[in-house]
Amino acid sequence: HEWLEEVEGEVALAWVRERNGESLEALGDPRSSPTYEKVVRCLESDAKIPTVRKIGSWYYNFWTDASHPRGLLRRVRPEEYGSASPPWETVLDVDALGRAEGKSWVWKGQTVLQEFDESGEPKEAERTLIALSPGGSDAVERREFDLTTKQFVSGSEAFVVPHGKSRVSWVDRDTLLVALSMGEGEQTSSGYPRVVREWTRGGADLASSPLVFEGEVGDVLCSGSVLHTGRHHAFELRSRAVSFYSHKRQLRKHDAERRGVWYSLEALGVPESAELRVINDSVLLDLRDAWNGFPSGALVAVAFDDLVARGPRAAFARLFEPTPSTSLVGLARTKDYLILNVLEAVKSRLIVLDTATWAEVAREREPRIRSISISPVDPLRSNDFFSTTSSFLTPPTLRIRAATGLEDESEPLKALPHMFAAPRHVASQRFATSADGTRVPYFVVADPAAPAAPCLLYAYGGFQISLTPAYSSAVGAGWLERGGAYVVANLRGGGEFGPDWHKAALRENRQKAYDDFFAVAADLVRTGLVAHPAHIGIRGGSNGGLLVANAYVQRPDLFGAVVCAVPLIDMKRFSHLLAGASWREEYGDPDTPDWDAFLKAYSPYHRLPPPASDSPPPRYPPILLTTSTKDDRVHPYHARAFVARLLDLDFPDVFYYENIEGGHGGAADAKQSAYVTALYQDFLFDVLRRPPP
Repeated sequence: HEWLEEVEGEVALAWVRERNGESLEALGDPRSSPTYEKVVRCLESDAKIPTVRKIGSWYYNFWTDASHPRGLLRRVRPEEYGSASPPWETVLDVDALGRAEGKSWVWKGQTVLQEFDESGEPKEAERTLIALSPGGSDAVERREFDLTTKQFVSGSEAFVVPHGKSRVSWVDRDTLLVALSMGEGEQTSSGYPRVVREWTRGGADLASSPLVFEGEVGDVLCSGSVLHTGRHHAFELRSRAVSFYSHKRQLRKHDAERRGVWYSLEALGVPESAELRVINDSVLLDLRDAWNGFPSGALVAVAFDDLVARGPRAAFARLFEPTPSTSLVGLARTKDYLILNVLEAVKSRLIVLDTATWAEVAREREPRIRSISISPVDPLRSNDFFSTTSSFLTPPTLRIRAATGLEDESEPLKALPHMFAAPRHVASQRFATSADGTRVPYFVVADPAAPAAPCLLYAYGGFQISLTPAYSSAVGAGWLERGGAYVVANLRGGGEFGPDWHKAALRENRQKAYDDFFAVAADLVRTGLVAHPAHIGIRGGSNGGLLVANAYVQRPDLFGAVVCAVPLIDMKRFSHLLAGASWREEYGDPDTPDWDAFLKAYSPYHRLPPPASDSPPPRYPPILLTTSTKDDRVHPYHARAFVARLLDLDFPDVFYYENIEGGHGGAADAKQSAYVTALYQDFLFDVLRRPPP
């Protein structure tokens, strides 16, 4: 089915439209469903919390609603943000821009220039680079924007980085570091830039600007950046991502003259697998592997000058050390403190360290079942931080908290009202036992008195990504409100218990993540939470799509229906398509003996032999695959080819929908997201409420 790799080929798109039409005829148009209306109301609600970032003397927010589906960049003064109706000032209207230019622009963020005066005080921010994507793809165009005039900078000297998978960093007002492939040989095998240019305003055009750093074709990505790590502290970093989890890096102190000496961190003994951060004049290493007497999952700090002088023998401070049940999943720095977000058996706790001494100065008394996101209000001026918390049945609340006052529960600055009603549902944490005896945690949100209710089981299990108890208005309004149960499984391959939990399901051990998933499904039935496997529907996206596709082909008896979104499925081809080469460290390399040794065993496309003619085939549950034509990360070929193969084999109940826009997220705006959500939820609910076979 290689012909389906031609993303926008005439024949391939004709096939896509035909499959879309068949599925919508069978399942119905989601826009006529009550589920669609409920989800749209949630996603476009004016009651959403407007999350903000302080830039200069303003709070900036990117906002979408029914009138602005592609969104507004807007701002308000901090003292007015907490009011019931803040006087927002529009900075950029993406919908209006798209109409004026005839483009389907999707907002992809901004890179702000931070300047300082002679005393080291931050100046008011005036310039930024705004990233816009056509249709939602990862590739973007970046344009210089004036935050004072609220206009794009015009003229021949304005910075405009052309469409591509770029990385950019401001050196100063008139200089950028740009990683972008602009010609033959400048792209890695993963489809990302291999070279970094230094682009000076008024000088040569970008393509003719000098190359200052380059990697190799086999790398994942090369980038260059200037890091303002505190008042009077800045560093310049060059990085080659030689694999998804390994980097060769050079670091030097940065000043206006840029005459600092470059140091190879690898030559100084820093492990390539460590994640790097810099705070003030200290280098922080988040260790994926045990090193220098510290275990994997530890966070350590060292003064840059000491590291340069003594390498691994320098005085490293131990900031965090994991246990079998704890892991570090995030951090935020304020002016004087570092706030650690720690998971303890998938419950979160905040711990605060003094950045001058690295001593602990505060911690929350107990870990809590919740999701929490933390970010500094103003890391150069303030020790306050934004804290947004939620759980499955408790909507998000936003507070401004003091780093040293964690137990002071101030009144919420903003709070989302309840977006759905599920009064009989209860959230709890449980554990299943996997095939090798490993305890696998999972969360259940269900009405205990309704074991025959349709159950949606969601998981990911890859790339060290942690799933925590978060409020989802779309799941609540579309699924829980009509009586369904919702389960989130914390599989190996994720990050819930640190790097070792992730590494336990890499490459040849990938099956362990799938066994964990099967164990959770079986435990739901064994414990009576679900009356029968036919009531369990499963959903996963991207790496989670690979997970549920393997569940479909390996254990169809455990599930009643499958939703497989933007998936990887053909593991023989994945490393040759779009960004796939970057994931070889996660899965293995199909062009080596890895294929026969283990990859073929969890390639769903290759686990579909024709049914034997002398015996009935296994009962496969109904399956819906969804993807996006504009996904330039995971190629839509995977979903297309799997569906084509299933149809070739005359598998029943196979449905397919491909959104023409949307990128890897599958949707470019709220209505597109609601469309796909209603499609999959109604499909699942209809199938799972049927009597067991």
